[in-house]
Amino acid sequence: MLITGKEMLEVAKKHHFAVPAFNAGSGQLLPAIMDACKEEKAPFIMAIHPDELSFLRDSFIGQVMDEINATELPVALHLDHGANIDQILHAIQLGFSSVMIDGSSLPFEENVKQTQEVVKLAHAVGVSVEAELGTIGDTGNNVEGGVSEIIYTDPEKAKEFVERTGVDSLAVAIGTAHGLYPKNMKPKLRLDILEEITKLVDVPLVLHGGSSNPDEEISKSVEIGVSKINISSDIKISFTEKLREILNNGNMEIREPNVIFPDCMEAAKKTAIEKIRLFKTNDTEKYYFEK
Repeated sequence: MLITGKEMLEVAKKHHFAVPAFNAGSGQLLPAIMDACKEEKAPFIMAIHPDELSFLRDSFIGQVMDEINATELPVALHLDHGANIDQILHAIQLGFSSVMIDGSSLPFEENVKQTQEVVKLAHAVGVSVEAELGTIGDTGNNVEGGVSEIIYTDPEKAKEFVERTGVDSLAVAIGTAHGLYPKNMKPKLRLDILEEITKLVDVPLVLHGGSSNPDEEISKSVEIGVSKINISSDIKISFTEKLREILNNGNMEIREPNVIFPDCMEAAKKTAIEKIRLFKTNDTEKYYFEK
């Protein structure tokens, strides 16, 4: 069942859980994530980055829609880190129910102006909008991008930004990074900043790059008020680690996709379930059918 990002996150905010946004950008990861969420009765956001969409081609969205329409589980289809109006319009034309315009690297006023334009366009056709204020770190090889030094979100600026743009959700920078941190780095969330933002901002808050942070910090961020957490690296690493194990086992005759991929998909599914439970999303499907 396709719903908007706004519908998805308003329920999460009310009931104090975080919806996982999984970047399941392949024909193998998609069913693995769908199966995990169905088993856990966990609504989720299917997030696709423009680079992933370019690789998969527009026809992949037909497969995604078939999966969504075949289940009563609430799912939002979300464009992750849209960089410009053209990417936003393309996603809307394909049937995305939620879009993100990422102007976080722009000066504040330019970010406001660009976001206002996207909100006007998207809201006119019932599509939700996420924006970002502050900059998320970048640990290396990932599609989302980022910066080498995190610029934390200013709570007062966040309040002004939401009021002026009318966005439905806001991604904040409190110490997360895209990709996995190097082993010699220990990520730490600025939960004090998050607490201040929740006092001033009414819309649901989003964490990007939640793969490497300690579970106790992520759990605490949900308690404080985060309603959506993006997960990409963790599920992909689980998948590819199992893939390497299979391909490096010495059997040079392995070639069939239906032999190679099932165990990889199961590994990704297991990781997804761990995140669902960490975010307190399991068994929350029922809240979307309350009258």
